[in-house]
Amino acid sequence: MLLDKSTAGARWHLRPDGMEKVTGRLRYLTDLKAPGMLYGKVLRSAMPHAQLVSIRTARAEALAGVHAVLTHKDVPGLNRFGIVIPDQPVLCEDRVRYVGDAIAAVAAESPEIAAYALSLIEVDYVPLPVVDSPDAALRAEAPMLHPQGNVLHRTHYARGDVEKAFHACAYVVEATYRTPRQMHGYMETEGGLFSWDADGRLTVQAATQHGYKDRMQLSRILAVPEERIRVISSPIGGSFGGKDELNVQPYGALLALRTGKPVKIHHTRRESVRAGLKRHPMEVTMKTGIDADGKLVAHSVRIIADTGAYATLGAPVLNFATEHAMGPYRMDHVLVEGRSVFTNNGVSGEFRGFGGNQVIFALESQLDRLAAQSGIPPWELRRRNLRQPTDPGPLGNTVMPTDGAAQVWQEIQTSKLWQAAESEGGEKHVPGRPWLRLGFGAAMAMHGSGLGYGIPDPGGGRLGLNAEGKLEAAFSFEEFGQGIMATLEIMLMELFGCDAEDLHLMIGDTDKAPHSGSSTASRSTTIAHLTLSELHPKLTAAMLVAAAEASGHDAACLVTGRGGIWLEDGEGPIISYRELAARTSGSLCYEAAVHFPVTPDPVTGAHFLYTCTAAAVRVEVDTRSGTVRVLEQAHAVAAGPVVNPMGYIGQIEGGASMALGYTLMEDAVMEEACYRTENLDTYMLPTIADSQATFRIHAIEELPPGDPYGPRGIGEVGSVALAPAITAAIYRATGRRIDRLPVRREDLIMRLAGQTGGEETL
Repeated sequence: MLLDKSTAGARWHLRPDGMEKVTGRLRYLTDLKAPGMLYGKVLRSAMPHAQLVSIRTARAEALAGVHAVLTHKDVPGLNRFGIVIPDQPVLCEDRVRYVGDAIAAVAAESPEIAAYALSLIEVDYVPLPVVDSPDAALRAEAPMLHPQGNVLHRTHYARGDVEKAFHACAYVVEATYRTPRQMHGYMETEGGLFSWDADGRLTVQAATQHGYKDRMQLSRILAVPEERIRVISSPIGGSFGGKDELNVQPYGALLALRTGKPVKIHHTRRESVRAGLKRHPMEVTMKTGIDADGKLVAHSVRIIADTGAYATLGAPVLNFATEHAMGPYRMDHVLVEGRSVFTNNGVSGEFRGFGGNQVIFALESQLDRLAAQSGIPPWELRRRNLRQPTDPGPLGNTVMPTDGAAQVWQEIQTSKLWQAAESEGGEKHVPGRPWLRLGFGAAMAMHGSGLGYGIPDPGGGRLGLNAEGKLEAAFSFEEFGQGIMATLEIMLMELFGCDAEDLHLMIGDTDKAPHSGSSTASRSTTIAHLTLSELHPKLTAAMLVAAAEASGHDAACLVTGRGGIWLEDGEGPIISYRELAARTSGSLCYEAAVHFPVTPDPVTGAHFLYTCTAAAVRVEVDTRSGTVRVLEQAHAVAAGPVVNPMGYIGQIEGGASMALGYTLMEDAVMEEACYRTENLDTYMLPTIADSQATFRIHAIEELPPGDPYGPRGIGEVGSVALAPAITAAIYRATGRRIDRLPVRREDLIMRLAGQTGGEETL
């Protein structure tokens, strides 16, 4: 269906946190204060690569108002963190590897005193050679940044005989694509409040996408049992993957431990840019061939990712990129090789799309080039190569059958935007303004959900009737703008036939909610569906039995509803939830532990559930200034039932806005391993003025027969196919191919007279 308020019906739902957000009343974790609290600051490295000779803190410690100055000697446990590979120092001992490396931490009575104290800490460095690119890191003479060398991770996947197959191809294209270092750009930078109670228990109130994983890492750093740490991780002012890894948490916890006082840390934007994660810049070289009928025959891919100074999730990101480099297409002969390379650049890590965006841009651009060579229309070329519902996954692994690729292809083919482009006949000048050129482009993708084979991906939750007579659901998910609260509310209202006032939702607190896994990888909606599918029948049965005992009615004649338990044909509750809770002596509370669906085949990182998407755009290129405006967008998404229409639209629109910036303007520039982009004054994010395109979303809600896994998450798919659609539209408008993102305006400036036309590669 074309998703809007008119078609969403009863599921069109006000967000439970919406009013507080739009009025500014919502208290984010960085808004919190505590009596007598101190302010924390972290000293970062002055050099991208150097030996640490000495750290002298006496002057800072003597400053009035300073309560603590910490170095690596003050870390009681493991002086390292990292979700998968704990290789990043909490506080550096003998070497710094990038300008975001932490050397010391200070707690003081004001942010100004803390900042001044940092300036009094004296650090002696011996500069080391700077490795500022993967190419430099891979040279034989490059210094080793880590004991295992400068390659964090390698991938290799092959089937068939690629080199032999290329000889049989009628058309072959080869190109190298380069993508930028993108910032997450959340409004709320990293921060939080940290306090230890009289019983020696730590409470962390800081933004994260995985409270239980933070608790585990902090327990290693602090050398205390996990049970002595409580992590409150919601609500969050944006994340997009950037707060999945520890950021300020070790420093706030250590400073609070040393001082015995609550400590607040909140990064400035400049600090966030310097120390925060970014999207992996990648260089993707592809060679792709088709036969005379347009069938994809051979495809070779080489991926080089700049993971920066430390690992974080660089290896899984490369795995994901390797898997998605084949897209939703059939290919008999494939070779994909990838390397994730350490450099002295800023740390690259988890980011919406998780490595898929980079390779999808390259792959879809390849298909457009092949279409131009062969004379086969680009969209028709894709149709001839679409995977079939029962085909294995990209890595040959078993997947849940899906016809999503054909469905989204068809939705774009029949969309109003496509029909308008067809009637215009391609490239078009704006009447009276020949410097303005219009173009249409489309692209598609298949995106895996969950963490993939070989990576623990547990979930679960709790459901019960609490003492206040509320149907209470508890999950450790975090709400960072994606709308999980509204999704849970809608699911529960439909399951129980109740009102929002009958519910109490608890999320993002390790003391109050069982382990639901990470709020990442488009997995939360699926985990919630699987958990509630198991728990709802149990709680319902128990409540109906209790209501039957209290009322004298047969339990088989009772149903849950608004306000309490109803007779099936009744006009109101025979007993309220509150009264039922008061009359019940036993516990009406159930927990479930589930696991995200995973392929049975032992292929590391391979996925089982996929969401398919396609995007089409119409752009206007001003050839005098090189400015590109996206005038219209159409998105088709095959993700199963739409639970939360407002959240669905918001996620696709938000992902598309992020992809718009990725394509046309965003790049956190580094030179000699130092950020030249230091703040948002030199980093261009899309604004409302850039996002005024007509926007249509076609939601395909059908799931294959027998699919038990319910609605798929759509937090990422809005961001993955838009870049190649935009660059295809630019080509249609100007005849210029784009190999590098973001698109540079100077490359699109054209002479109005004497323009020769033809294809140009930039």
